[in-house]
Amino acid sequence: MGKQGLIVVESPTKVRTIKKVVGKDYEVCASVGHVKDLPKNRLGVDVEDGFEPEYETLRGKKKVLSEIKRLARAVDQIYLAPDPDREGEAIAWHIAEELRPLKKPVKRLLLYELTPRGIREALKKPAELDPLKYEAQKARRVLDRLVGYHLSPLLWEKVKRGLSAGRVQSVALRLICEREAEIRAFRPEEYWTIEAEFLLPSGESFRATLQAKEGKRLRPQSEAEARALLEDLRRVLKERAPRVSKILRREVQRKPPAPFITSTLQQEAFRRFRFPAKKTMYLAQRLYEGIELPGEGPVGLITYMRTDSVRLAPEAQKAARELISQFFGPDFVPERPPQHRTRGPSAQEAHEAIRPTRFDLSPEALSGVLPPEEHRLYTLIWRRFLASQMVPARFEATNAEIALGPYTFVARGRRLLHPGFLAAYEVEEDQTRELPPLKEKGPLRLAEILPEQHFTRPPARYTEATLIRTLEEKGIGRPSTYAQIVSTIRERGYVESVSGSLRPTELGLLVNELLVTSFEDLIHPEFTARMENFLDEISAGRADRRKVLAEFYEELIRALKKAEAEMASFKAGVPVGLRCPECGEDLLLRVGKAGPFLACVRWPDCRFTADYERDEEGNFRIKERENQGVCPECGGALVLRRGRFGEFLACANYPDCRYTRPVGTGVACPREGCGGEIVKRRSRRGKTYYACSRAPECDFVLWEEPLPEKCPACGAPFLVIKQGRQGGKYCPQCKERFPA
Repeated sequence: MGKQGLIVVESPTKVRTIKKVVGKDYEVCASVGHVKDLPKNRLGVDVEDGFEPEYETLRGKKKVLSEIKRLARAVDQIYLAPDPDREGEAIAWHIAEELRPLKKPVKRLLLYELTPRGIREALKKPAELDPLKYEAQKARRVLDRLVGYHLSPLLWEKVKRGLSAGRVQSVALRLICEREAEIRAFRPEEYWTIEAEFLLPSGESFRATLQAKEGKRLRPQSEAEARALLEDLRRVLKERAPRVSKILRREVQRKPPAPFITSTLQQEAFRRFRFPAKKTMYLAQRLYEGIELPGEGPVGLITYMRTDSVRLAPEAQKAARELISQFFGPDFVPERPPQHRTRGPSAQEAHEAIRPTRFDLSPEALSGVLPPEEHRLYTLIWRRFLASQMVPARFEATNAEIALGPYTFVARGRRLLHPGFLAAYEVEEDQTRELPPLKEKGPLRLAEILPEQHFTRPPARYTEATLIRTLEEKGIGRPSTYAQIVSTIRERGYVESVSGSLRPTELGLLVNELLVTSFEDLIHPEFTARMENFLDEISAGRADRRKVLAEFYEELIRALKKAEAEMASFKAGVPVGLRCPECGEDLLLRVGKAGPFLACVRWPDCRFTADYERDEEGNFRIKERENQGVCPECGGALVLRRGRFGEFLACANYPDCRYTRPVGTGVACPREGCGGEIVKRRSRRGKTYYACSRAPECDFVLWEEPLPEKCPACGAPFLVIKQGRQGGKYCPQCKERFPA
């Protein structure tokens, strides 16, 4: 008996998962990704003939295509089942074009979950290949090629070879650089808060914050203002006793979060586990394609993980309600399933949100079966799915006003009435405290007044999670591209990771400055978002691909001609307003293999070169290189140098003495009896970390930058710098935070 058909997927893992379901009735094979793409060494786009792409078979894929054709000849029906997105549609179309001479019917399988039910339903209702989706993908590929093919060589000419620019990656770099400029321009402002600790007759205490005097809001801006307020408070306290003047209690709800889409999964996996977006997608891909389970073989554990829809199938909602009732009780199940709104008009509602496919496989059932990192991600997806279908968490919020003469203090508290979805899915810790029982006009005693100095903080640098959230909010990129955007700008050396945050390197700042100056409109977030909308319009049949590309290309060429004539060349050198300390001539900013550096305009007659740093205004200054210590091997001076992996200390007598070591932080290793120093290092992936100079004998490691400052609270020998919203100085021993 012959085969019913041939199923072609793009991943070998999918072959095993699908083969287990369809058995011997179907042939199943894999294309192993794309089989065709634009050529590497030329534009590959016919700009004179409607911007038609000139696809060619990728190296090594002729054998794959020959095998697909061989299997296709022996069947009557061909099913193309790459991923259900634009990239998958392109793979399907390219394979279909290769199979067209066979004149056999070709159908599209859209597999949103690799389970027996999902595979069989897709086979019962195969779809046609979608020409509009393919048109949109062609437009995206051509757009990216036009930008990359024209802008990247310009950077090679003006800066150095090997750099790249892209339609979306350059916008992401711009956002990071603009945030860095905001941080540098930020000037902290001092302000004070005054808290008071009040005692009830029962002995219970609570704290309240001074908010107003005679109804006018107070915010002391200096120590003098704070001291004056304290003096007046003490004076009033001698004449008046504090009392509770008003209590407002109300019930508030916290709604359950929506099930995961691609961007929110990447953000939450980074926040909780510090998984980079690329790693999250790799783990999610494995969970989707199929994990080997004892006695069952490969099983797809989650639905398709590239989606921007929060829709859940009715059967999934029903299963969730049964699980919630089973695990948590009937009072955690809402009367009707919660409705979550998908962000943006372009979301693909045919997709579902990311959810488990097998409701009988709880995280506990898979403990010890899944590898640890995959288990953590699966648990996160499982719990978020359940939480999205649960009742809201309910709290009693209390606002109490305490009057002390003309002064008003405010205490806020919140008491949990019903945990709702929080029973399944923990969220960020709430900073409010529960207040003791208070009564209006009730007597109080002021135990202590606690003034505290604060400084406003600069905006936090982007993390992978916050950058992806910003790209999504601005409509830049799509679910399948977020991880690639972040990994590309890191791999190009445009940004580096510092304590979990993304900081632009000097190379990134320089490249961004060149691109923004010459291509302001093309790499503007609003323009890029508009182009994404055009792609969605093409996919919906409401816009013509050729017209969109023609308008874009005209603007690109116009900007390119201007840039070729006006863009500064770092190969020739760009003046920075500094003089050479050896001959008095101008210093120029150049870019070499190890990155940007300063060199004398008279080079090679004057061979002065130096690293540089920028002050708070972004102005250049020569970085001190000498007097960095004494070489322990020859007694020579240590100087600061920079190589491909960052800064390091080296002996000035090189090449006679080849001693080098990483840059120290001035913080001694805390391990008892070690005697080493914490030094700055860089991982193979470019991530900065701090380790003991005696490694590998000592394995002490920090991911945050240490400061040689004692902790004011517990006396620990050093603090670390924390990035992000809760940034500042932090004691790793007593966990106290201090302003930066």
